Amino acid sequence: MSGGTVGAPVPRFERRAVVADGALASELHPVVARVYAARAVRDRGEVDYGLAGLAPYTMLGSLDVAAERLAAAICGDERILVVGDFDADGATGCAVAVLGLRALGARHVGYLVPNRFEYGYGLTPEIAEVAAEAAPDLLVTVDNGVSSVDGVAAARAAGIAVIVTDHHLPGEVLPAADAIVNPNLPGDPFPSKALAGVGVVFYLLGAVRVLLRDAGWFGGAGPAEPRLAELLDLVALGTVADLVPLDRNNRILVAQGLARIRAGRCRPGLLALLEVAGRDHRRAVASDLAFAAGPRLNAAGRLADMALGIECLLCDDRDAAREMATRLDELNRERRTLEAEMQAQALVHLEAALADAAGAGGLPYGVALYDPQWHQGVIGILAARVRERVHRPVVAFAPDGTGMLKGSGRSIPGLHLRDALAAVDARHPGVIERFGGHAMAAGLTLRPDDLDAFRAAFDAEVERAIPAEALEGVVLTDGELAEAEISIEVARALRDAGPWGQGFPEPLFDGDFEVLGTRVVGRDHLKLALRVPGGRRTLDAIAFRAAEQLPPEPPRRARLAYRLALDEWNGRERVQLVVEHLVLD
Repeated sequence: MSGGTVGAPVPRFERRAVVADGALASELHPVVARVYAARAVRDRGEVDYGLAGLAPYTMLGSLDVAAERLAAAICGDERILVVGDFDADGATGCAVAVLGLRALGARHVGYLVPNRFEYGYGLTPEIAEVAAEAAPDLLVTVDNGVSSVDGVAAARAAGIAVIVTDHHLPGEVLPAADAIVNPNLPGDPFPSKALAGVGVVFYLLGAVRVLLRDAGWFGGAGPAEPRLAELLDLVALGTVADLVPLDRNNRILVAQGLARIRAGRCRPGLLALLEVAGRDHRRAVASDLAFAAGPRLNAAGRLADMALGIECLLCDDRDAAREMATRLDELNRERRTLEAEMQAQALVHLEAALADAAGAGGLPYGVALYDPQWHQGVIGILAARVRERVHRPVVAFAPDGTGMLKGSGRSIPGLHLRDALAAVDARHPGVIERFGGHAMAAGLTLRPDDLDAFRAAFDAEVERAIPAEALEGVVLTDGELAEAEISIEVARALRDAGPWGQGFPEPLFDGDFEVLGTRVVGRDHLKLALRVPGGRRTLDAIAFRAAEQLPPEPPRRARLAYRLALDEWNGRERVQLVVEHLVLD
């Protein structure tokens, strides 16, 4: 929440430019048409989310080689081991792989997910050694592997075939796997570079099904041909939770998955995750996956072992799934407590940084924070929270238990974080031990003695890469709503116009309001009673984690950037303003 926090810029609201011609205005609610026009939606086909609109699997490079090897493994009754990752994308991708392969007729399918505290990320040589103990014939990575040069080599040296499925940006050297499926490989023709790891493996399963169908595998003595669309609830969860851009292809995957969730035709574990979070699956939207189911699934990988999360997704028994979801909810509560403590400590670091930089213009362009007491499983969330406060790229570090520092970074629009780390690595060889990631999030490892060198190099690289005005905290909005447009009808139309998410942002409106009353609810949330100047209705608003922004004297006016949401209370539906940015006067 911007305003009134350490080092935070006062938000400046800037309205989105309309980049389409508004041709849909006659077909849609005017507010929806306006929002679509600001997101370059030019025709109805761009928001038609039928499965037929998916990019064809034949365009995904090396998919044919991987599918043939996997089909042969199924027909040959080989032992297949899936190696996943310890975040929500890796967990859902692992579950999709296991469920899909079993449905296709594979009889010997297991999975292995590295414990982040013992092995770190990806298919390392150590994980390859653990995998070899299960004596698999074929190893399939999900959401990792494109940078696992040594791990793939170790697995193949042990006589295990390896298929890599990944979506992360590759390094200069690719692993010598039997096949690599990744839309971000150089020259790959697949049009959707934003596929999450779970999306990549879903595409692979579809290609395998076609091969098995053509080979006469299904029916008779073989299994019935499966409906892989039944896995789309998990594909939607992993795609949204991984914060990949929701291009049209990803919006189709998410929309189809949400439709299954709303109909109750989804995995018991996912239903249970929504239930323990207090969300009604019948009204599920992408934000429920991002802020309710996803964090609870991620909590297992952050604080314990992601195997608990994967087992929850694989579970067919509702009662057992509920027990596991309850445990994940407990872990998430632990994570939030730990995060709050770390955030308080981070603010102390920020105050010190501001004091040190008082004569040099304030905080550095790129912020790097470290505390020896921080938990490595929560530093990514911490970096995101601090970024919200200071609106600049942030990397948070914690000890990794091996004498190294584990860093997790979050960026701002205009800075590709992984590319920035690559530039630091090129200019200062040896400072970063290893790194990887995306435009908005990345991870790295370095020696404690190199932390100060990294801080200086990272700050210099961010300053080189983006102008100072990019740090001002500009909030892009979809303009004002008239009092009559702040309605259940418009809120429902905007909800149904999604899915919204990264790269296809949920509509955000701005406006000035009279403040009729305020009160703190929960631990630190701020409830507001508002009125449009000159209006007749009292509007309900909530600003999460914003209690600290309440001034000593009762505020009279508020400048808001808000989302329009539907809230149900005692069986009645009402419209609510969910405040994203707030300035009180």
